[in-house]
Parts: sequence; C-alpha cells; structure tokens
Amino acid sequence: MAFQAAKRDLRKRMRSTLQTSTATTNFLSLPEYQNAKSIAVYLSMPSGELSTTGIVKDALQRGKNVYIPYIHTQDKTSIMDMFALGSMSEFESLQLDKWGIPSLLSTQIPGRSNGLTQGLDLIVMPGMAFDRGFRRLGHGKGYYDHFLTRYSTSIHKMPFLGK
Repeated sequence: MAFQAAKRDLRKRMRSTLQTSTATTNFLSLPEYQNAKSIAVYLSMPSGELSTTGIVKDALQRGKNVYIPYIHTQDKTSIMDMFALGSMSEFESLQLDKWGIPSLLSTQIPGRSNGLTQGLDLIVMPGMAFDRGFRRLGHGKGYYDHFLTRYSTSIHKMPFLGK
C-alpha cells in the first residue's frame, strides 16, 4: 500500500515538474522577456505554484536586472517591494520565510535597488487564475495588487503584464 501511495505522489510531482518546465520554456521564448532589461519575478512557494527558479537563473545568466519580492512587515499592514537580486549565489543562499519562500532578510535591504523607483520592463507574478482583462485571483493578501497600484502612480510606464 505504501508503495502505491509513493507512486501516486511521484506521478503528481512529475506532472507539476512538467507543467513548470513547459511554462518556463514558453515564457523564456517570449519577445517581451527576451527584450526586457529589468524584470520582477515572484519566488515560488514549495507547492501550489509554478517554480520560477528557471526564470531567475536564465535572467541572471543573460545579465538582466532581476528584482524579487520583499515584504515589509508592519503592525497592521504589510507592504511588498521588489528589490534587486545581485547574483546566482545570492539567490541560492536566500533564507526561507514562514511560507517556505526564498526571501531576502531585512538586514539585506538597505542600499539595495528598488524596482519601484528604478523601473521594470516585465513583472512575473503568481496567480490562481487570470481573466482576459488581466485581473488576477491571488492568494488573498493583495501584495501584488497594492504593488501595481503604487507602481502605476510612479513616474514609470507600466511594465508588460501579459498577452
């Protein structure tokens, strides 16, 4: 019985890996990605989201400016910003937060470039579902929605959000 359960679990993980691989390959071939100089990329939870590791690795190898989420925790609300990721070794050394997502530490934030002020060409964000009007159903915290609202009031043009 345990053997059958292990096989079911392996099949489920393989389907998830194949979905991530296909989505990553398709994404990396988009002209909007290939032409982007600065991108913001969500870092995925251990399960329930497509992994973005391949996107981050490719972007860093191509010399793109890569920005990753950081949640400023406050008393009643939290705000997300996108901060520059310096290198692949820095990416690999990120600590897991309470959701199991690789994250920068608060001590690593001072002096780091912020995508909100630097400008972004492309944002890769998580979502449970999207409609044709690019409205998204996220995980319920509103971090990306609030970030996009703040970004839209900055001096920068809105980045590419989808086709």
